[in-house]
Amino acid sequence: MAIENSAFEAPQWSIVPKPTGFRRMTPGLLKADRSAEKFTGFPESVKAYGQLLAAFKAAAPRLGISARVTHAVDFLFSFTKSQDWQPDSRPIVWPSNETLRTALGLERSQIKDIIRRLIELGLITMKDSPNGKRYGHRHPNNETGRITEAYGFDLSLFAVRHAEFVRLAEEHQAERRAMKKLRRRRTIAHKGIIQILETAQEYGFEPEEWEILARETRDLTRALKDLDRVDEMETGVASLERHWQGARARIEVLLGTVDSDPKEPENRPHYYNYNQTSNLEEDTVIAAKGCSKVRAAPSFPPSEPVSQSSKVQDPVSWQVPQRDPRGLVDRICADEMCRLVPALRKYLFRPDPDWRDIVNAADWLRADLGVSKSAWADACIKMGRERAAIAIALVTTKEPGHVKNPGGYFRSMLRYDLKGELHLDQSIWGLRRANNSERARNRHHEASAGSEDRL
Repeated sequence: MAIENSAFEAPQWSIVPKPTGFRRMTPGLLKADRSAEKFTGFPESVKAYGQLLAAFKAAAPRLGISARVTHAVDFLFSFTKSQDWQPDSRPIVWPSNETLRTALGLERSQIKDIIRRLIELGLITMKDSPNGKRYGHRHPNNETGRITEAYGFDLSLFAVRHAEFVRLAEEHQAERRAMKKLRRRRTIAHKGIIQILETAQEYGFEPEEWEILARETRDLTRALKDLDRVDEMETGVASLERHWQGARARIEVLLGTVDSDPKEPENRPHYYNYNQTSNLEEDTVIAAKGCSKVRAAPSFPPSEPVSQSSKVQDPVSWQVPQRDPRGLVDRICADEMCRLVPALRKYLFRPDPDWRDIVNAADWLRADLGVSKSAWADACIKMGRERAAIAIALVTTKEPGHVKNPGGYFRSMLRYDLKGELHLDQSIWGLRRANNSERARNRHHEASAGSEDRL
């Protein structure tokens, strides 16, 4: 069966016998040509063509125009003059592709791509010569220098679209301001959550819910870093702030809505309300004679129970304060601790301190020593608050130059304590002996001075 009217049977012919090299007509080029016909010189608010270039550069990010294209436009503007922008003229420039290639540091194919991109973006239109080459002539009068004939890049669209560029630049600036505010809100919410997580860790609260919060916060902040749209950023930041507010409400419940300290130094004392083990084994106390009076253990407000898993991952059993009913910890009472360690005294606010006062004073002392809050929190959890306070105090009793890094030294004490190799009572007896020797020397000097006076 014969196939009639087949394309294969159609006559093969062309109205163009051979390629001419002329520019192909495209929808973008036709639209640019029509827009360029609206050129009537500078817009009312513009006095120099540099303002047109500045408006375009400010709007370029909003239009999604690359730096390479913007650089090409900047270079084209270097060939134009003020008189070219008069209503009865046209701002046409005619640099060759070789000139563009050398100035922009690109290959010829890349230059052609940029020219096509400029046309499709509606930034330039082309005025082609009969032979397809770019060239132009100016009036020989240097004062006017008006273009008498030119074929090349028509920059009229920068004047025609000036108001659009100004509007887009203002929108871009508004977006930048909005994004800056959103990023600041993101940072505040993120830091607020981190602060809450650190507090939860220091207080030893159950880790499960805080691990979920940490994971969701990490994923959300990571996603927010890649957003560049205001609406998406607003949604993400609002979600992060909801996480922050929820975590804040939860930590306030766990902390029992404790009144805030009106002072706000970086390292104010932190109160650790961990449950103490009851019915502790009573110590044989020899040093009780040196205590002016013996107090019962101070009662601390109850707190959320702390699970073993949230305390430590080591198989080592928990250290508990060896406090007997007479208020002794590691065979020392609170007021003797104050006498043996002078560094504690400036942080005490009454002459008869108890262990709560000693712990608070040790917290201030560790800040001055440069011991981190996390190290202090770990020690309070794993050693007990009173023994952690004793350890901090003992750091200050070492010979000058012996401890170069108090924070590292304190953490090493914690490691030894977890292994059962830290003997605070022995260090305390060493302090007592040194203190007794010092007192004996002082009495001897006083007696000697008295004898000399009598002589």
